[in-house]
Amino acid sequence: MNPASPPSPACALHYEQALQLLAQSGREAPGGEPGSAAWLQGLIDALVELSSRDALTGLANRRAFELALAREVDRVARSGEPALLLALDLDHFKRVNDSWGHAAGDEVLETVAAALVECVRPMDLVARIGGEEFAIILPNCGVAFGHTVAERLRRRIETTPVAIAPRQTLGVTISIGGAFAPQWVRSTPELWLERADQQLYRAKTLGRNLVQIEPAAAPIVSADEKQLLFESSQFLDHE
Repeated sequence: MNPASPPSPACALHYEQALQLLAQSGREAPGGEPGSAAWLQGLIDALVELSSRDALTGLANRRAFELALAREVDRVARSGEPALLLALDLDHFKRVNDSWGHAAGDEVLETVAAALVECVRPMDLVARIGGEEFAIILPNCGVAFGHTVAERLRRRIETTPVAIAPRQTLGVTISIGGAFAPQWVRSTPELWLERADQQLYRAKTLGRNLVQIEPAAAPIVSADEKQLLFESSQFLDHE
């Protein structure tokens, strides 16, 4: 179909559905003449952006997070630069929903999401990867700074009251686990996230509202990562 020609009834219906999706998410329709090449490109770009964002918080969603994590694993393996992955989980979030309702729970999630974004660099990726689960990818974050960054996030959430009703606020806390990507090692996103999750579990079992970061002075390379390293090595003897 020529973009400059009037859309067919079927195309017009698809356009209308796409515009409704944008409107429901609070996004504006693309500018320009409807049906034009520029308008269609704007519509496509808006839909792609919508598909990568969590509808409630506006953070990157699980799909976007997994794609970004895979890119960062590859970058660290090639460049040797440090990178930190943080796994974060709201403490006792079920109590919030049970005691105050899901509307209050949504308010907590939105407030926490905004606070997390304000505490990191523009280059860092903050994502909502589950109900009350968040994750942050921090490229170029060395060992000396990892715990400081995570503690800043924890304290920010602890000291940020959430307004759940007129003149009524709720205090929430968050547990954080972190792991550094092994440098110069061909790892996988799954192994990296598993390490961060293990540290998050430690923070939870030690009492919550805590930070636990995997030591990285002498990175532990798992058996799976060693196998990946050997398989990808250019020095393997294939004879």
